[in-house]
Amino acid sequence: MISNSDTPVIRIDHLDQLWFQVAGTRCNLECNHCFISCSPKNKSFGFLTLEFVEGHLQQAGELGVKEFYFTGGEPFLNPEMVDILITTLALGPATVLTNATVLQDDWLTRLSIAASASRYSLEFRVSIDGFDAETNDPIRGVGTFDRAIRGVQKLVKHGFLPIITAVQTWSDEDNLNVIQQFTKTLKSIGYDRPRIKILPTLQMGAEENRTHGYTQADRLTNDMMVGFDHSQLICHNSRIVTDRGVHVCPILIETPDSLLSDNIADSLVPFEMSHGACVTCYRYGAICSNPSNQFKETHIQKSNETV
Repeated sequence: MISNSDTPVIRIDHLDQLWFQVAGTRCNLECNHCFISCSPKNKSFGFLTLEFVEGHLQQAGELGVKEFYFTGGEPFLNPEMVDILITTLALGPATVLTNATVLQDDWLTRLSIAASASRYSLEFRVSIDGFDAETNDPIRGVGTFDRAIRGVQKLVKHGFLPIITAVQTWSDEDNLNVIQQFTKTLKSIGYDRPRIKILPTLQMGAEENRTHGYTQADRLTNDMMVGFDHSQLICHNSRIVTDRGVHVCPILIETPDSLLSDNIADSLVPFEMSHGACVTCYRYGAICSNPSNQFKETHIQKSNETV
């Protein structure tokens, strides 16, 4: 819906990326900065079945979608997750966002075989919010650092080079030290070419209780969009499928106006960027997506770089 207010409206250029909220809001962890407040008890969004995903993958192919992302909650709580990824790799590149604490070797063996046989890439993004237990566990829960690191080791053993994503809960002045410590930690476990991406916090969900939420001052205006590259916004070329329908982006699924349609084609409509989180995307780029390069060497992705 287009408004006559000073709130800018984004029009989708082409649907390049399709996301799936494949585990709904179920997660085995309960991080105190999670922008959706996912947890073992949060069932507000449900799992997606393989059959359901296959139907949307077919629609996506007809619309020219170029890559697919899977998120939650924790995607690997979905009992069909491995089959979903294998199915997707027949159609395009796939990325799964995981905390890596529940990964099993037999799953990764199957995925490694499927990735090797596919012309498309399979990426893992692993959420770890500190370079050791002392910095990670107060945010993600006791024991989560060791479990996540073991998951990263499994991924590397099976030939994957996971992108480690860390939400910045430290000051800007500490950025270089944190990145160096992350690199040191990852190399110490055998991950010789670590890929690290620092993300900004989103002031919503659990983070709103940990620090603060967005205010009415945290809003985009039409003047701010003059000369801005709209392609840096995920809503410019992406949509996300949940068990409720198709939403504008992975960040806003809990906001009523984010639900655009029950099918992908009809979701490609203009969207009024009236949310505080839109300002975060404006400042940092499409924070949900992977960088476009292939990370052939060690790569550090900082929070203020285009992603």
